[in-house]
Amino acid sequence: MEDKQLVEAARRAGILDSFINMTDDVETVSDDTRAALLAAMGRDLSGVPDVTPVPPVKVFTQGKKVLLTPEVTGVFTWQLTLENGSHKQGEIQAGKVLNLGAALPAGYHQLTLAQNDNVWTCRIIVVPPRCYEPQALLEGKKLWGATVQLYTLRSENNWGVGDFGDLKKMVEEVGKRGGAFVGLNPIHSLYPANPQSASPYSPSSRRWLNLTYIDVNAVEEFAASSAAQTWWNSIETHDALLQARSTDYVDYSLVMALKSVALKLAWPLFCELTEDSPRKQDFRRFVELGGDSLRQQALFDALHVHLRDLDLGQWGWPVWPQAYRDAQSTDVAQFSERYASEIEFYQWQQWLAHTQFSECYQHSIELKMPIGLYRDLAVGVAQGGAETWSDPALYCLKATIGAPPDILGPQGQNWGLPPIDPHEMKARAYQPFIDLLRANMADCGALRIDHVMGLLRLWWIPADQEAGNGAYVRYPLEDLLGVLALESQRHECMVIGEDLGTVPKEIVASLRNSGVYSYKVLYFEHDKNFVYRPPQDYVSQAMATVTTHDLPTLRGYWEGGDLTLGASLGVYPDPQVLEKLRGERENSKQGLLNALHLTQCVPKSTSRIAEGMPMTPLINSGLQRYLAGSASALLGLQPEDWLDMDLPVNVPGTNTEYPNWRRKLTRMLEDMFGDEHIDALLADLNQRRQA
Repeated sequence: MEDKQLVEAARRAGILDSFINMTDDVETVSDDTRAALLAAMGRDLSGVPDVTPVPPVKVFTQGKKVLLTPEVTGVFTWQLTLENGSHKQGEIQAGKVLNLGAALPAGYHQLTLAQNDNVWTCRIIVVPPRCYEPQALLEGKKLWGATVQLYTLRSENNWGVGDFGDLKKMVEEVGKRGGAFVGLNPIHSLYPANPQSASPYSPSSRRWLNLTYIDVNAVEEFAASSAAQTWWNSIETHDALLQARSTDYVDYSLVMALKSVALKLAWPLFCELTEDSPRKQDFRRFVELGGDSLRQQALFDALHVHLRDLDLGQWGWPVWPQAYRDAQSTDVAQFSERYASEIEFYQWQQWLAHTQFSECYQHSIELKMPIGLYRDLAVGVAQGGAETWSDPALYCLKATIGAPPDILGPQGQNWGLPPIDPHEMKARAYQPFIDLLRANMADCGALRIDHVMGLLRLWWIPADQEAGNGAYVRYPLEDLLGVLALESQRHECMVIGEDLGTVPKEIVASLRNSGVYSYKVLYFEHDKNFVYRPPQDYVSQAMATVTTHDLPTLRGYWEGGDLTLGASLGVYPDPQVLEKLRGERENSKQGLLNALHLTQCVPKSTSRIAEGMPMTPLINSGLQRYLAGSASALLGLQPEDWLDMDLPVNVPGTNTEYPNWRRKLTRMLEDMFGDEHIDALLADLNQRRQA
């Protein structure tokens, strides 16, 4: 193939020609990268896509005319079936404009064209102009809440990892103090067979829940089962539970072993319930609504555990015996029949998780919290999980996503997550995206979308290549934002887009106009001279936070502990980069201290020189007060800063070097909310948000 043909084929596939590199120069994507990514998409390099009279999907904004022009030749009969079942029909000549008017209601409608014996369909999606916004925000109120990594919570009742029982308690305590929400790390399903794979941002599936978070003591069958209670009251269980609770880092293997035994002992009692019992009926409805997606998730988990116990592939399906790598294979079907009860057992666990999570959200409604819970949607799924196994055609498994090289990561980042094929998603009329939103907008008042730039473009890396040898691949931004707005309105779930880092100009206005709230982190809100943005100048359509899961706590930032830790773990191999970062940190601290004095968030007697100044309760609370005064509609605070903790939950650029996603809070929930100093801080912050 000639280079020109390759370039054109790549452009048609949405592979961008170039990108801005770490030295702010335009770098052209190599031909090798183009060819590898086209191959990963399974694209025909030599041909042009087939022309059909209508595309598989078209998205229109509500109130604007719905116009389509059928291509090819001849006369077509057409029928438009609205979502409510009503329809209208007619004839249209190819090349003529089919005007379906401007009065179509928001929703999913179906246009069918026929000519002779051929039929073509086009999903017509009519979308609202903006995402849902809670009434409190429309009234100009400034809301605040706690953002937590659920697994970090300690309590008198949990089994060594935060659970949905703890979440319910957290909701109650935050709500009682005037908080509007509790924000969560992704709670997507992970791996019962491989509990050490604990990153919430590398899930097995984004449509189902993490079974680790089930509050076993709240399960009716566990409390009622004599076998389960005998096990629960044994010395061995007591000792194991004590060990799981006492560690400073979550011991996922021990926790999952305990919960697995407990739920297996409780399961027979549920099976004995009559089919007309309310719990059994509710479970059956859940299974029916979950459909094939739920069954495939449960089948994957059951098979994964089975093969793990045979020592035949703990990591994931790409290392399973060949016969089980295809979810549609005969061997998988035979396993499904033989182990039907085990599959139902995992469906039951998903039901338990969903029921308990829903109860947390309902509790927030009872407390009249304007948002209640907000969930976090990870940017992708792991290569070896249930979602790629169940639907490999949706993913380009010969590529992964990440980030190009930058100053902090000169080698780039490879997140190990296979990208969704934008062409396949469009061919399916965006149904995979719709299903994903529906699963994650259930039982919450807000959804945070991690790496929201992925709605416009993602950095694709060919398999077995370095992160720098990639290219950006374009996604249908305006269409996806429209679907996002439609599902947001239907679920009454607002949307927050994590838009940190380099944000392409073309997405900024689109996100704002679509009602997606921005994400503003205190550490980054300064100019090149480290003069910090005054609180009143913060973007109003935004959520302001001190930090994120990838950044240090207030104490860690102020003391530079993250830089020292990163250096010890090999994150900064270049001493000059580390020296530069340390210098910038000192300038940042001085800028923050200046800002605290300007806004009177610390006493006048506080020193005005940051160098050598230790982190103190006055500086800690002052920084949180500073952000509480911001014009941003939402404020997210983390318990780690209330507790003056230093260690992060995650160190980007590390895998086994640091116990990521395991570090717990230093105090129990009961103790934390019983602390008069924390109570006084939250009362002050609540008052500042209302002022």
